[in-house]
Amino acid sequence: MKFTLKDYQDEAVKDVLDRLKKARKRWHDDSDKHAFSLTATTGAGKTVMAAAVFESLFYGNDDYEFEPDPGAVVIWFSDDPSLNEQSRWRLQEASDKLTTSQLVTVDNSFVGDKFKPGKVYFLNTQKLSKNSLLVRGHDPSDPAIEKSRSQMVIRPDMRQYSIWDVIQNTIEDPELTLYLALDEAHRGMNENGAAATNGKQTIIKQLINGTGGVPGIPVVWGISATVQRFNDAIASMQDRSTLPNVVVDPKKVQESGLLKDTINLDVPTETGDFSTVLLRRATSKLREISKTWDEYARQQNDIERVLPLMVLQVPNSPDHNEIGIWLDTIFDEWPELPRDCVANVFGEHNAETFGGHSVPYITPERVQESEWVRILIAKDAISTGWDCPRAEVMLSFRRATDKTHITQLLGRMIRTPLARRIPGNDRLNAVDCLLPRFDKGSVEAVVTELMTGTESGEALPGRRVLINPVALQPNPDIPEDAWQKFLSLPSQTLPKRHVRPIKRLTAFAHELAFDGLLKGAGQKAHAAMHKVLDAARKRYADDIAKARESVLTVEGETVKVDMKTQGMTFNDFVERADFAVIEDAYRVTARAISPDLTRTYSEHVADHIDTDEFEDYEDALMEAHVIVAAMGLVEGIKIDAEAAAEKLSNEWLAEYRVKIRDLSDERQEIYREIREMSVEPLDVDLARPSMWLQMTTARTATGAEEALPRFPKHLLCDTEKRFPTELNSWEKKVLDTELARKDIVGWYRNPARASQDSLGITYEDAGDTDIVRPDFVFFSHLPNGKIVADIVDPHGSHLSDALPKMKGMAAYAAKNTGVFRRIEVCAEEDGRFLTIDVTDAAARKAILAATSIHDVYKSEFAISRDRHI
Repeated sequence: MKFTLKDYQDEAVKDVLDRLKKARKRWHDDSDKHAFSLTATTGAGKTVMAAAVFESLFYGNDDYEFEPDPGAVVIWFSDDPSLNEQSRWRLQEASDKLTTSQLVTVDNSFVGDKFKPGKVYFLNTQKLSKNSLLVRGHDPSDPAIEKSRSQMVIRPDMRQYSIWDVIQNTIEDPELTLYLALDEAHRGMNENGAAATNGKQTIIKQLINGTGGVPGIPVVWGISATVQRFNDAIASMQDRSTLPNVVVDPKKVQESGLLKDTINLDVPTETGDFSTVLLRRATSKLREISKTWDEYARQQNDIERVLPLMVLQVPNSPDHNEIGIWLDTIFDEWPELPRDCVANVFGEHNAETFGGHSVPYITPERVQESEWVRILIAKDAISTGWDCPRAEVMLSFRRATDKTHITQLLGRMIRTPLARRIPGNDRLNAVDCLLPRFDKGSVEAVVTELMTGTESGEALPGRRVLINPVALQPNPDIPEDAWQKFLSLPSQTLPKRHVRPIKRLTAFAHELAFDGLLKGAGQKAHAAMHKVLDAARKRYADDIAKARESVLTVEGETVKVDMKTQGMTFNDFVERADFAVIEDAYRVTARAISPDLTRTYSEHVADHIDTDEFEDYEDALMEAHVIVAAMGLVEGIKIDAEAAAEKLSNEWLAEYRVKIRDLSDERQEIYREIREMSVEPLDVDLARPSMWLQMTTARTATGAEEALPRFPKHLLCDTEKRFPTELNSWEKKVLDTELARKDIVGWYRNPARASQDSLGITYEDAGDTDIVRPDFVFFSHLPNGKIVADIVDPHGSHLSDALPKMKGMAAYAAKNTGVFRRIEVCAEEDGRFLTIDVTDAAARKAILAATSIHDVYKSEFAISRDRHI
């Protein structure tokens, strides 16, 4: 793969391959047909995951211990040819193994009796409709069918096989396995998953169920952000079994940085038509975000400059002259904007004239790459199949009744332009939507839809929808030494699953060498691992000797049948292994440890073998393969090697930490991901926030709006050096008492979302590792002028995760002794507001031994916070 998969993508690919492997086996063993689905929120990278699946299906994958399927044939199916072409391009963009010849668009010129293995064939609904040349002759009632004198069918256009014949022949070939990947799998299914209302099966359901003499495709994989209709349809089928569906956790998607964290909604505070006002505001936002991206590119010395665009969403029956006036307003507000930067994606697919502006048509999937487009005019939501991460501003002139169209189009704009979160800058991690024809009551429905990332309707963790937010900048009254203290605080991140330490070391060495931080890092890493393996050869010499014999011998049984008595006898035999058997054993070791390391270590062993025992180097290398294959059968060697690789990676991360911080954000993000590949949670550096977006009002229970309280001395502030925030009663009590301290310098409202400027602390809960983000960090001056930091986190003791989180914070305090003056956990218990300082060693001991959070708050270590202050 050209891309490094995110944690959730890696897990999903592994699960999908597991389903495909089971489905293939059951089809060939028992002729059972199976189906399952993959569901992930919009922007999760479903096509990237599919590329990894197809690579593994055709070529195998050592990381997943997945053997290739030599007879694999894939049909990628959607109801839109342009969507297919975009998917085909993305698969090739993501994969470094799938070639153009393997990604085949089936058109009318296609010939052949069956599909070939190792290829993905792109089909769409139109290609299988009754008017398509590809299906001519399949339907016996087709009047174009002729017969010869011998009653042989003469197909139209002299086509020997229709596409349905090709599908049937592929399914019936015992050497092949046909997989159907349904893109946007909910399409072609009605509300309850049943057949279409006219009693006929949709084309998609013909592929799944079969049609005429064509059997249903053996393995069906549905892919969509909304798969319920597909799942219901599959469940209702009589002759198809289901496998567990693969569901991607939307929280992990949001945390990955692939999706924008914030959606800003600008709506008028008064009633009336504010089209022109908000149009100028939208243009101003586009100009501002363009300038911000330019500055960011210069700061990062990055030639990949993001060119944002604005989507102008108009009614279905627009007034072309009115749109012309809107365009005039845009160019009046931003005169430097090129006049030829406007395009339309209307369903008519024609150039349009708006007043004095001639605006060409562009296909939706080409918008992202066509950087000349800065203003895009659209009607209905172009709801599936394309996205445009550089679309950062949307102005919708649709009415409040069109909230679904608005949310669908916004869903096309939520991917981050650089496929990563920009550290500390909410503006570059946000998309703006202006709704001049909405009132605040109607916009609540939009907020609800935007906050849900799944069909269940649950809120998407980490995403914010803000109405008329204010921008906050670094507080000029905060001294620089307080900022430096903030940046020195250790944060933790969740470890990445399914990543082998040796693979992590190899990836890390590659990046160090790429950035010039450690010359020859790859060779140094392998040299270190060679020493580890050499030591293991000596330590496990006896075990390796026994394993060597199993590599060099093949055991079996000979069955002898007496034809008269029909009796059978079994005779054991032992034969010396040949080259193929030895190499197969060697490849098993390579998959278990690391293909790259086993290759270089085999060469290392061959170089140190006494050459007098062998005729040439090739024989010595074969002997080395036998030794390495035997080592792979000794479990302790793999454990030792992985422990050594983990240790070396962590040592290098510590050694080059400062130099890594001097790299660009893009490069730092790569090293951040390498840290997350650790078996155990590792510390990561906090990013310095440069701009936040914050709400200034809250809606009360009666529906009225009131201004949020604003507090002084926050690290970021508005133009009046205040920080607006909504607090519960405990949080307000903590903040009021801390701000009353005479030595207070500043404070930080720690973001609850997974961003680089959010301090995280890991904890264990029921065997799983999770993360808590404490509410507050306070900074104070000691009498000697030194800045100290305090964490204060009010958290309800009635919550099920209260004790695990407290234990996690206690472990964090023990690991970072001397970094903080106080780390306090607060809660209301029996009517008293109590606090426990986990920097106290005795308190930590009691917490780590506790089985009840209430017992901890009843102990001597819990004191009244008012008295403590």
